[in-house]
Amino acid sequence: MQQKQNYTLPIIVMFFLFAMISFVTGFQNPFGIILKQQLGLANWQSQLGNAANFIAYAFMGLPAGMILQKKGYKFTSISAVLVGFIGVALMFASSYVEDPNTIFAIYMTGAFVGGFSMCMLNTVVNPMLNTLAGGGNKGNQLIQIGGSLNSLAATICPVLVGYLMGQVTQETSLIDGRPALMIAMGIFALAYVVLLLSKLPEPILDALKNGEKKEEPALKSLFQFPHYVMGVFAIFLYVGIEVGIPNMANLYMTSAADKGGLGMDATVAGSIVGAYWFLMMVGRLVGGAIGGKVSAKAMLSTVSSAALAFIVLGIMMPSSNVEILNYTIPMNVLFFVLCGLCTSVMWGGIFNLAAEGLGKYTALASGFFMVMVCGGGLLPLLQGAVADMAGYLNSYWVLFAALCYMLFYALIGSKVTKKAED
Repeated sequence: MQQKQNYTLPIIVMFFLFAMISFVTGFQNPFGIILKQQLGLANWQSQLGNAANFIAYAFMGLPAGMILQKKGYKFTSISAVLVGFIGVALMFASSYVEDPNTIFAIYMTGAFVGGFSMCMLNTVVNPMLNTLAGGGNKGNQLIQIGGSLNSLAATICPVLVGYLMGQVTQETSLIDGRPALMIAMGIFALAYVVLLLSKLPEPILDALKNGEKKEEPALKSLFQFPHYVMGVFAIFLYVGIEVGIPNMANLYMTSAADKGGLGMDATVAGSIVGAYWFLMMVGRLVGGAIGGKVSAKAMLSTVSSAALAFIVLGIMMPSSNVEILNYTIPMNVLFFVLCGLCTSVMWGGIFNLAAEGLGKYTALASGFFMVMVCGGGLLPLLQGAVADMAGYLNSYWVLFAALCYMLFYALIGSKVTKKAED
């Protein structure tokens, strides 16, 4: 009788990698503040690291899927970990350079390389957890746990780096972020060793060995479905909204009063931004609990409407402090933080609506969705430029417009007018 393989250790590593996706991506927010202070960057320039990280998805989304199909889970995950280590190492190396232009160039390269890794990990972690669990309810359960850890890491990242930074002063530099980068490199190194020594199931490679071949549809075939095309643009905007809300809030809180900000300590600001990601975790747990009873259309339209209201209140309300659970938080920022409850379930809602009726094209559609994650870099870049011209709060009108499209898509654009033939 064949002994059942124990995958406990690789499952734990996948959980760590799930968290690392969010943790390393989250660096670009507080590290953008560090670079802004150290190099004297404008608000839009401080978002370039974030842009490089997400634009990498546009280049790596489809290739990552192809690597997974041809090389399997283990090769793809190990490659992703190695690429991620190199990316973080480059960011770490930039802290030892003195020339401002060289610092910026090396850091941006690291952020871009790190984006490749995050894209590859996103491509492999979900199906790998499902495979390790044997599929079914257990697979879904592991993915949900991984998603919760992803949100938890996003909560910790700005708090940790904010604590290391402390008050943003003229002396603030990348040196203050070295410990966080060392932690990231350590986890990547540990994940590499464990993955190298682990035996993972390879259903894709096994199918190829057995002569099972599937004809893959062409990418252009996806554009015959209007609801999918509009859904792709919704995903592009959604990731920009999700990232732009906390990024700009952090810049707003930590910038000096004479520059339109609130002049808050980076530790406090990081904790407040962390609350946004924590509420995203809460929202995902709630969304998972009620998802079987509430349609994706109803859920997406509800949270889009609520987010629109929160954004308007955040722009219009005063910055006077309020006490929430013994924490002091600016009233207008509070409404931006509450948006985390709304953005938490948007990805799943959009994907569900956009994938409806795609049939055999669903797998290809999923890969192209990963390409559109680049919106998380481009939309905050635009928001940063508006902040430079019209102020931090007015920059949120960019996100308001994006949320208007989200509501349109939920109510009208997601209607299926054509389905794939079997």
